Amino acid sequence: MRPIPRRSFLAGAASAAAAPLLPRFAFAATPTGTKLHGLSAFGDLKYAADFEHFDYVNPDAPKGGTFNFSPWNWFFNQSLLTFNTLNSFVPRGDAPPRMEMCFDALMTGPLTGALDEPDAVYGLLAETVMLSDDRNTFEFALRPEAKFHDGTPLTADDCAFTFKLLKKEGHPNLMLPLSELADAAAVDAHTLRLTFSGEQSARTVLDIVKFPILSKAYFEANPFDGRGLKPPLGSGPYKVGHAAAGQTIEYERVPDYWGRDLAVNRGLYNFDRIRIEFYSERQAAFEAFKKGNIHYRQEFTARVWATGYDFPALKAGKVIKREFPAEKRPSMQATAINQRRERFRDRRVRQAIALCFDFEWTKRNLFYDAYERSQSSFERSDYKAEGLPSPAELALLEPLRDGIPPEAFGEAVIQPVSDGSGRDRKLLGAASKLIAEAGWKRNGRSVANGKGEPLTVEILVQDDVFVRIDTHWVENMKAIGIDASIRMVDSAQYQARQADFDFDILSMALSFTATPTRDDMESLFHSRSANLPGSRNFPGTADPAIDALIDAVGRAADRQSLVTAVRALDRVLRARLDWIPNWYSANHRAAFWDMFGFKEPKPDYGFPVEAMWWFDKDKAAAIGKG
Repeated sequence: MRPIPRRSFLAGAASAAAAPLLPRFAFAATPTGTKLHGLSAFGDLKYAADFEHFDYVNPDAPKGGTFNFSPWNWFFNQSLLTFNTLNSFVPRGDAPPRMEMCFDALMTGPLTGALDEPDAVYGLLAETVMLSDDRNTFEFALRPEAKFHDGTPLTADDCAFTFKLLKKEGHPNLMLPLSELADAAAVDAHTLRLTFSGEQSARTVLDIVKFPILSKAYFEANPFDGRGLKPPLGSGPYKVGHAAAGQTIEYERVPDYWGRDLAVNRGLYNFDRIRIEFYSERQAAFEAFKKGNIHYRQEFTARVWATGYDFPALKAGKVIKREFPAEKRPSMQATAINQRRERFRDRRVRQAIALCFDFEWTKRNLFYDAYERSQSSFERSDYKAEGLPSPAELALLEPLRDGIPPEAFGEAVIQPVSDGSGRDRKLLGAASKLIAEAGWKRNGRSVANGKGEPLTVEILVQDDVFVRIDTHWVENMKAIGIDASIRMVDSAQYQARQADFDFDILSMALSFTATPTRDDMESLFHSRSANLPGSRNFPGTADPAIDALIDAVGRAADRQSLVTAVRALDRVLRARLDWIPNWYSANHRAAFWDMFGFKEPKPDYGFPVEAMWWFDKDKAAAIGKG
């Protein structure tokens, strides 16, 4: 990140605007010098220190059975299509989803922690945590019974080693939140002290207490680079069983798991075996589900949901098809335009590309009306900007006025609605005009710059479903003179090119935490991640105004201040058009063989079926799966 005068001015101006949101108010309602069983960014914890289990689980759920499923979300360097490493915490390689279930964290982790609260964490490895008066130091009292799968104790030394290692060599989603960690020290075998610089986000600790704790002894004897398929030593409720690279992985429940009786784990991790099979094509995975080889899937292809669920097992009642409500968390599904490539740095070019995507035609002809148009990086949440900026939002935006698009000060930018014809002359005419204003002139059937270089756009995909969706977009770009194409590559190539930012355009879908943090934003939008291999900052966004607004997100002292800061950030992101918003669905479209038990309603802030559901012997026997 090059220091330039404008950047210094903008960052300073934004800091002044955000002065009421001071770091000293982090956990303002949380007492210092007191041992706490949990932490929450705003407000009280739902569960008292002596709680017995989370309300959304069945504490008497039986153990047993196999759950073979197709994951719908994944973390860090994981891939749904293949795997070539079992180290999920490094920048490179493809790891299988759910490796995190093999590792414990200081407090409840990303899959199963306090899913009926928006921002709470409770002690797992750490029985208690104590804050210093300046709220920059956190002292964790570890449970002495904690151990790794080989029986060796898990100590504060392992924890301190982990945070230092991840800060230096970890995946960007682990490395970036640790940037302001000044020290990680083992006070004694069961006391860990984490000290921050004072420049951290108020809620940084809520992210890092969920990070996996690794074995110091194991990684002092083995490289931390992701090579090979040796499972790292873990401590969690599951461990790696059978694994065939790129094909299948099984996680086996650890029967003597040290933390099985903790309140945060009671009623969870019920399956003896969790199995994931990898398919390079969606249709092959669907056929495996229809045969009963896969037990649970969420459907992301609208055509298949509308027309494909008519097979014999479903008609016989052996398979259940239903929708579950989505989580109350902001979601983002969008296409990134890589501004590391000079031809995409002009906003008018990005806007022209966006105008060529006809959502209304796509919704009717390809989506069976199953999706709605996304307009925001924080869709389905209070963080989505609407209408004109509020006075509080303007207080953050005004000091940055010279460095952000003027559109950020008007009505929140929305993508135009087409006439649904698939070739809207008005929108394509506007796109052609923008291309010409940006200096691209017609040269036969294509447009070219002053050097005679054509404007080329390649959409990178790893699934033929997106070839089908993007083909019409490509045709519209060609109609205005853009030399557009689609490149489908295998999963390993896709992951490598994504990590190295070797693409023109690609798409991504993700969900934020219910209480977004500065650390959530940094990997996606901050200058610090723009050239960090493996980060999710696919457009290469490196803008001092965006950085300043992300800092304001980090300083938010209460939920309303957080909503204001994220809405202001949303306005600028939408005005810049680094990301073109795509579409979203209001529910989980799920299908499963009727052989499981589960408690309803589902929690509002997570849906880890593989951790909450259980095998029902009677149901399985009734459908011939016993």
